[in-house]
Amino acid sequence: MGLLAYLKTQFAVHLLIGFVFVVSGLVINFVQLCTLVLWPVNKQLYRRLNCRLAYSLWSQLVMLLEWWSCTECTLFTDQATVNRFGKEHVVIILNHNFEIDFLCGWTMCERFGVLGSSKVLAKRELLYVPLIGWTWYFLEIVFCKRKWEEDRDTVIEGLKRLSDYPEYMWFLLYCEGTRFTEKKHRVSMEVALSKGLPVLKYHLLPRTKGFTTAVQCLRGTVAAVYDVTLNFRGNKNPSLLGILYGKKYEADMCVRRFPLEEIPLDEKEAAQWLHKLYQEKDALQEMYNQKGTFPGQQFKPPRRPWTLLNFLSWATVLLSPLFSCVLGVFASGSPLLILTFLGLVGAASFGVRRLIGVTEIEKGSSYGNQEFKKKE
Repeated sequence: MGLLAYLKTQFAVHLLIGFVFVVSGLVINFVQLCTLVLWPVNKQLYRRLNCRLAYSLWSQLVMLLEWWSCTECTLFTDQATVNRFGKEHVVIILNHNFEIDFLCGWTMCERFGVLGSSKVLAKRELLYVPLIGWTWYFLEIVFCKRKWEEDRDTVIEGLKRLSDYPEYMWFLLYCEGTRFTEKKHRVSMEVALSKGLPVLKYHLLPRTKGFTTAVQCLRGTVAAVYDVTLNFRGNKNPSLLGILYGKKYEADMCVRRFPLEEIPLDEKEAAQWLHKLYQEKDALQEMYNQKGTFPGQQFKPPRRPWTLLNFLSWATVLLSPLFSCVLGVFASGSPLLILTFLGLVGAASFGVRRLIGVTEIEKGSSYGNQEFKKKE
């Protein structure tokens, strides 16, 4: 084992990475708070600044995927679609099977220059998660309680507010509403059978309200829908903790572009279109499981140095005073100071682990276990 490989497995190194992410995130959130004064004066300047502030935080996670674990991401699509990446507003539909599916999406956003302006329809609980939810709030992320009667007005208002966004955005939708588990899949397919809808093998029944509303509200802004089907070679099930330990994965993403004009205006017809799309996604996953590849030409967009440079800059600024403080604590010989420091280390370790836990499937929400039995 080489030195770098050894360091990737060490808890102390993980703690330092977590320290940089958390402290830089708090600094970024504070600066974002200060930018609120710009909103009534120059809304577009506020948005552009917050795109770059968000990039400075999210790119640290992308750095872990690209430079720390050296995970490779391959696109299966066509040249015409690749030529449009980062040059138009789009809605992204991504399957929700893996703990790091969002991170694979982010690395593609980064490589095509839209990471800071990427959007998502997120569950409201995330708004209260430090760093993640706080950053999203300043980015005008649309939050929902996943109860349509309560969400309708909030979601429509949030989507319409994005109609004049100054930078190209990729708006992510997890149409399944929650991560795939066997239990949720079983309940979901019971609902599909009861409604006469197609049974899916690798996906949950898509929830159509969010999709049809997003398409209706963003017409005239969004140019297309990108359907992205993600899988990992070797039947791997990667985790953010695995990335932190430097484990390398190989992600394959099949990307299909649908011009918005092809999606029906009528809500029921648009819902049927989405159900048909998920049948096609299921067929793509079946093909991948049998042949180990998706159809289409392969592209490997090169990673850019900015994520690494951003992290190294933050690490230089934040770790130098940290090391000086630690040396001062132990040099003092004070048991109280040393115990206080060790207590802070323990608290920091717990906090970082809780943040990682947000992405873990087994610690995900119970949404979908019984809710599929309720009427959308």
